[in-house]
Amino acid sequence: MIIKKRNKTELDQYEALLSRMRPEHPKFREVESDYARRKKGYIGERQVDYYLEDLAPEMTILQDLNLSVEGKNMQLDNLLISQYAAYIVEVKNFTGSITFDTELQQFTRDDSTQEKGFRHPIQQAELQKQRLQAWLQEMNLPPIPIYYFIAISDPSTIIRVEGNKEEIAKVVAHAAHIPNKIKQHEDRGSNQQPIQHQKLGHFLMQAARKREYKLMRNYEIRPEDILPGVRCPGCGYLGMRRLYGKWLCPKCKMISKEAHKRAIYDYLFLIQPTISNRECRRHLNISSKNIATKLLKKELVYDKTKRSWKNR
Repeated sequence: MIIKKRNKTELDQYEALLSRMRPEHPKFREVESDYARRKKGYIGERQVDYYLEDLAPEMTILQDLNLSVEGKNMQLDNLLISQYAAYIVEVKNFTGSITFDTELQQFTRDDSTQEKGFRHPIQQAELQKQRLQAWLQEMNLPPIPIYYFIAISDPSTIIRVEGNKEEIAKVVAHAAHIPNKIKQHEDRGSNQQPIQHQKLGHFLMQAARKREYKLMRNYEIRPEDILPGVRCPGCGYLGMRRLYGKWLCPKCKMISKEAHKRAIYDYLFLIQPTISNRECRRHLNISSKNIATKLLKKELVYDKTKRSWKNR
């Protein structure tokens, strides 16, 4: 059973930010480049999810799990828990060829333009295993067997090994082969005391930290750098006009009843998690308090203490 699914909140924020920054902004290219890299990573993670989700009937699966361990944040791409063990599956999205050097403990990627070294994935996974064990201890939970695997998301990526190939082959494979590796471990552990994996999974989900994506702060972008207005869902023009209960695009003449929704959520994503009537009017480029209230009421709930609107 999948009890925590992967979300694309970070990508949504990047898309909102890019859609409301001027292309000449000094941080625009940096944001654009980071967005492309993160989108590629998300696609790779979803490719791995496709194979791991076949194990859902027998296991509890948590995707993109964040825990606080000894005061430090730990992020797991995938955590699968069965009756007999827990499995950490970290996703690596590299193109070209990758090389594991077991003698020098090096990991490199060659994409035909340059060869570059990266932090060793197995060392990372080993550290995550240790931290997960520490978390179980912090929570006064009994220790359980924990294994880890490195899933290479792109099937065209060539995996090379310099040194002990058997050592690498135990934990590294293309995504399609990871479920079989997990099943092999399951067969070996069938004599162990069964783990209440669904109960442990729900406990982990309740303890999980919600990831905060504060892109504006990270890139030092000011609220005044964010362009207001309602974007046309047809041609993409930013500046639709409110006329007779609808939105009209002055460029392509498209009419929409709900174009304001994306604009409201852009504000919540980027500026702050609440929006007042005044802020809404400024952001949507409208003057009527009543219209602003009507639009906000359809999407959000009113917080009387803060006199502003927030997500349901």
